[in-house]
Amino acid sequence: MRDLAGGFGHLLAGQRWVFRHGRWLGFGLLPGLVSLVLYTGALIGLGYGADDLTAWATPFADGWSAPWLGLFRGFLTGLVFCLGLFLAVITFTAVTLLIGQPFYESLSEQVDRTEGGAVPESGLSLGRELWISARDSLKVLGRVALYGILLFALGFIPVVGQTVVPAIGFCVSGYFLTEELTAVALQRRRTELAERLVLLRSRRMLVLGFGVPLVLAFLVPLVAVFLMPGAVAGATLMARELLGEDDTAEGADAQDAEGAQPQPQQAQPHQPQSQPPAGGGFGPPPRI
Repeated sequence: MRDLAGGFGHLLAGQRWVFRHGRWLGFGLLPGLVSLVLYTGALIGLGYGADDLTAWATPFADGWSAPWLGLFRGFLTGLVFCLGLFLAVITFTAVTLLIGQPFYESLSEQVDRTEGGAVPESGLSLGRELWISARDSLKVLGRVALYGILLFALGFIPVVGQTVVPAIGFCVSGYFLTEELTAVALQRRRTELAERLVLLRSRRMLVLGFGVPLVLAFLVPLVAVFLMPGAVAGATLMARELLGEDDTAEGADAQDAEGAQPQPQQAQPHQPQSQPPAGGGFGPPPRI
């Protein structure tokens, strides 16, 4: 439960970071606006064509009597659109990150600078980074598609398909959405996809606490565009925690602070002051 709250805390911290650094908020909005136009057109097309797609895929139901034909195909149409929306939420981040790779990488580096510690750089050319991002995104989308097909099939189970399956779908979406976002910071640290997945599995509740609320927010039109810069910043903060860099940076800061403290002065040995001898400064009387 603590990790669940911690993941949500990173999401909020990322949004606060970009609002404190307004220039980076505007900088990070540009790729999201381009993706929004593309996805809006695709979802509108799916909304108009889902009925025809369902009718084409279920020719065996053409002879069914009313109302069963309408109910059956209406249910399938809803599932098709939900599946499209599910894939849109996942792929929106991947496509936006691919379009805005230079933007978000610069933003992530700036987060590292403000948080202290090292600012890793991949040392790769932009073309190489785009290729790695595209390749890894396709691998992730392949996994998402398998989960999507499985959840689509489970959606036909009465009651469970309308309650449990959507909840699992949001968790799957949140998990892989977080993977895509943390990849910006982890790729700069030369962390491969397999290593990233192992890292995220080690803190599942932290990942879900970050990703699931973000998925729910992304369902609201236009929200995804405005949350993307903060989501990248928050994912960078979470990547630092997953790798233990925050602890290292805090330890280094503590050592620096300790080294900067004035050292206590060593006690000087007490030097007795010479005092005049008794008798007003005259020595003992001479013996006769």
